[in-house]
Amino acid sequence: MPNVLKGIPASPGIVVGPVHLLKWQVPEVPATSIEPHEVEHEVERLRIAFARSIERLRSIRERALRTAGEAEAAIFEVQISIIEDAELRGRVEAAIGQQFSAERAFDVVMLEWREHFARSQHAMLRERVSDLTDVHIRVLTILLDLPDHDPVDLPKGSNAILVTQDLTPSLTLQLDRETIGAIATDSGTRASHVAILARSLGIPAVVGLLDGTERLRTGEIVILDGTTGTVTTRPTAAELADAKARQLLEKSEGEQLARLAGKEAISRDGTHITLFANVDLPDEAAVAVASGAEGVGLMRTEFLVVGRATMPNEDEQYEAYAGVIKAFGTRPVIIRTFDVGGDKLPIGGWPHEANPFLGWRAIRMCLDQPEIFKTQLRALLRAATLGDVRINLPLIVTVDEVRQAKALIAEASAELTARGVAHRTDVPIGVMIETPAAAVLADSLAGEVSFFSIGTNDLVQYTLAVDRGNASLASRFTPLHPAVLRLIRMTCEVADARGVAVSVCGEMASEPIMAFALIGLGVRQLSVSAIALARVKLIVRGMRTSVAAEAVQAAMKSATAAEAEQILRSSLVAEVDSELLHA
Repeated sequence: MPNVLKGIPASPGIVVGPVHLLKWQVPEVPATSIEPHEVEHEVERLRIAFARSIERLRSIRERALRTAGEAEAAIFEVQISIIEDAELRGRVEAAIGQQFSAERAFDVVMLEWREHFARSQHAMLRERVSDLTDVHIRVLTILLDLPDHDPVDLPKGSNAILVTQDLTPSLTLQLDRETIGAIATDSGTRASHVAILARSLGIPAVVGLLDGTERLRTGEIVILDGTTGTVTTRPTAAELADAKARQLLEKSEGEQLARLAGKEAISRDGTHITLFANVDLPDEAAVAVASGAEGVGLMRTEFLVVGRATMPNEDEQYEAYAGVIKAFGTRPVIIRTFDVGGDKLPIGGWPHEANPFLGWRAIRMCLDQPEIFKTQLRALLRAATLGDVRINLPLIVTVDEVRQAKALIAEASAELTARGVAHRTDVPIGVMIETPAAAVLADSLAGEVSFFSIGTNDLVQYTLAVDRGNASLASRFTPLHPAVLRLIRMTCEVADARGVAVSVCGEMASEPIMAFALIGLGVRQLSVSAIALARVKLIVRGMRTSVAAEAVQAAMKSATAAEAEQILRSSLVAEVDSELLHA
């Protein structure tokens, strides 16, 4: 259908609303020159643009202070300081003096600065590149008299559908659930940062549209369906009526699912499946508890780092962890140490790499930056006195990495003891199984840790050599590939034999057919987004683990992911009421 844009379903839900197009990219600047008598006028235009940009950034910062906190709002203070930098102003004014228009002069200088900062040997300069880009866009938008698309301009209750290429840290901080009804992006996949964020916030989303920012216009009414991955333009009366009907149905289903919060996830043949929640931000803990989560299977800690102007100190981290731990009482809370790099960029010295997903990230960065790592470890050991806390190490591929991390944990504990600070010394340590190497090495890792957490997002990416964030490769990102299933089964067999707990905390566990497959492979702990908990519980209560095991055995013998999926889907459909299978 020509009026339907097809993308990738990222977060379920149907929204009818106006498009808010956000083209957050450096605009093209014409190569214009000016006459000598126009120099003073162009300098004044520049000063006005700088003043307006600072005024807007201060407004955004104030809003971020109220909604996200002082640490997160600091990113906008950094951008204000860039605009106020005397050297920057001097260089741009000097270029205007060479008879460049204000916009051309600013564009040339900013391009030079961004390249210079990106190549710098100094970490503090390299980390400013994204802020320079934001400033570059903001000032040029004013100088070129282009529409200002900032999300902060939207009125409350507008239920707008934010359409953009991707969400940067600064844009993410501006998201307001009282104004943004849904998100649509050109880039991304189900496992990309924006998709995970949308599911965590409960915002319907479609990603991987490729050209949505070119085909959609601000103000036009569209229907976004995050379940099917479609955006319908110029909807007819019949299509609008159908969307309204499905919204009512989703609301009714949601109310029915909510009643499951207090029930156990026990299969028809008596197997209990522990359902944990993934927590991206501390504020999500209350929602997860209300949804019936039996604990936290994955608390991501990158929110403390991404988009920050400064690294979080020990006390700030302690408070963030403590809030989630207290919300869950005696239930387990598994906290993953900083998994930064790849598509999650931190503050504090990040090298530019040709392939960051295979580069200096996660545990590699933490081990190479022991003071940063030990600050986090001290906060975790202190917070562990408040409940059942477990520490999870990301992207482990060797036993040596585990031993080095444990040595740093011991150092962090000794430092707390020297300070007389209460903390736990017996916190269980686990590792993420995210690479074929970790799965194959599971037997050796089992001797060093208390639990495994299988991170399917990265395990699929590294096993199939498919970038999880590349929309053009989305059809090749197939979690039910026989190779992936075999690696998961291998890990579960080792864990069972060695008495090590094993869970799956990737997005794979949130989808009915994949949850069915994981249970068939022997996984008995699943960690999913809070909004997916009830539906996964419904699937568990409607199935038999013995049937899932038979189906997945056949799927692992398949030659292709498509064949494996067909086997599993047929078995699941025969086993469970089809009305339960809506993702």
